[in-house]
Amino acid sequence: MCAPDFFGVDYVINPWMKDEIGKTDHARAVQQWGSLKRWLSQRAELLFVPPQKGLPDMVFTANAGAVLGKKVIVSRFHAPERSGEEPLFRRWFEQHGFEIVAWPDAVEFEGAGDALFDREQNILWMGHGFRTDRAAAGLLEQHFGRKVMPLRLVDPRFYHLDTCLCPLPGGYLMYYAAAFDADSLKIIEAQVHEEKRIAVEEDDALKFVCNAVDLDSHIYINGASTTLQDRLRSLGFAPITVPLGEFMKSGGSAKCLTLKLVEN
Repeated sequence: MCAPDFFGVDYVINPWMKDEIGKTDHARAVQQWGSLKRWLSQRAELLFVPPQKGLPDMVFTANAGAVLGKKVIVSRFHAPERSGEEPLFRRWFEQHGFEIVAWPDAVEFEGAGDALFDREQNILWMGHGFRTDRAAAGLLEQHFGRKVMPLRLVDPRFYHLDTCLCPLPGGYLMYYAAAFDADSLKIIEAQVHEEKRIAVEEDDALKFVCNAVDLDSHIYINGASTTLQDRLRSLGFAPITVPLGEFMKSGGSAKCLTLKLVEN
């Protein structure tokens, strides 16, 4: 995680940021981030990247890179506004003993924002269309040795895969179908049995329910309807609501604010 010392909406690089420049409540953002940190610290060891002035989105550490074992692919950001984060994340990974995988400058890739490991199958879900290049799929397969399932994103509100898809333990997959093109939905349906697919409605998707942190059977979310929470409980999950409205102004929520360093 990265503390929100310098967080704010200082520019517009996604639809959520429109009309939000300068409108974040810093004290509330600090409180909300601190609440998420306290919840997660009950079930995980947390490490922290030092924040940097002038990089307000560095708080969204999901985009630092993609990690498997001690290998990491550091992100190549689509937006110039975030490119300054790359050397800082790279330095942090180097200092913590990770092997930095060589990655071509010309291939955009935004880390765990667009690369999500399935919790049961030996596959990697990869979103493309807004921030990550389709060409990243072959490189990910080469470096991580996992079969990559490329999914094309078509709704600019859901510009990263982790805003509209969340792999869960037991092989369940929570996702917002309208965020994907028809071919991508066929891939999801072919890979995940119907009883394991948790398709969410637009209202829940707009709460970024899919931008969740899963730890064991606990799912930390910004918000969700009672109907969806009841369904998750019926499947053996424990949804925990952690309001993150200030970060939603920038187009991020619980998952965006974290990067898992230990993946199966």
